[in-house]
Amino acid sequence: MSAGPPDIRYVDSDGVSIAYAVVGDGPIDLLCIPGFVSHLEVLWEAPGADRYFGRLASFSRLIMFDKRGQGLSDRPATPPTLEDSAADARSVLDAVGSERAAVYGISEGGPMSALLAASNPDRVSALVLYGTWARLLVAPDSPAGMTEEEMDRFIASARRDWGGPVALRRWAPSVAEDPEVQRWWAKLLRLGTSPAGAEAVISLYKDVDIRDVLPTITAPTLVLHRTGDLMVPIEQGRVLAAGIPGAKLIELPGNDHLPLHQPEQILPPRRRAGRPALARARRAPRPARPPSAHAPQGP
Repeated sequence: MSAGPPDIRYVDSDGVSIAYAVVGDGPIDLLCIPGFVSHLEVLWEAPGADRYFGRLASFSRLIMFDKRGQGLSDRPATPPTLEDSAADARSVLDAVGSERAAVYGISEGGPMSALLAASNPDRVSALVLYGTWARLLVAPDSPAGMTEEEMDRFIASARRDWGGPVALRRWAPSVAEDPEVQRWWAKLLRLGTSPAGAEAVISLYKDVDIRDVLPTITAPTLVLHRTGDLMVPIEQGRVLAAGIPGAKLIELPGNDHLPLHQPEQILPPRRRAGRPALARARRAPRPARPPSAHAPQGP
């Protein structure tokens, strides 16, 4: 299926305009929670994006949005908390008339996806977590993580190099030398947020710890993680799968963190084993005139 670039709509979420898009018309609703930086239009310019998003949209109604502070959404002065982002996700689901959706949380979007599933079990029919974590900073009871000094060095290098393909060798080493990918990654970062915005978001990761939330998740859960991931070590995926009741962990070969590259690992043509859980998603009747048809009511 060729999905093509999406039409962008807006929904008001507590005074903040959130940009969203819907692609496909499959029997289940699939809410995709983006990672570190997103921009709904630039994401579709990525080499291979049509293949990746097209596969998702081939069996679902794919629902995407830019988190507040990023991409085409409003950019308040402070970065969003997990609770802010979860509220925005619910607003998007309401705008598209989705009663229940499978949630696909990627990287930085994973902790919020887990929180959404735990706090809104009536809205989340299944949960898929890719390349993500419960706690990013190392601690006495959490050895699989970064030290605060390592994170500070990463923030400093990101601010220094913002405007170029920052840390692409860690996000997607298999394509890091491809000029087309380099240009796209640099553009995504530039248009997705600013150097100060990136620093604010990364700094928030220091406080994220959802390990206590994991046992309360009741949705069928699939954890996908590449064994050589250079951004988020495989141990983080194992912690997630061990903490969520009944979760299934699939360890994928490779070291790319970005899911857009080698998407056949994540979404083979006939779907992978986690698809039956996704099939339990249920859609509400669509409103005759969805809220997105109205002008956004930003701050």
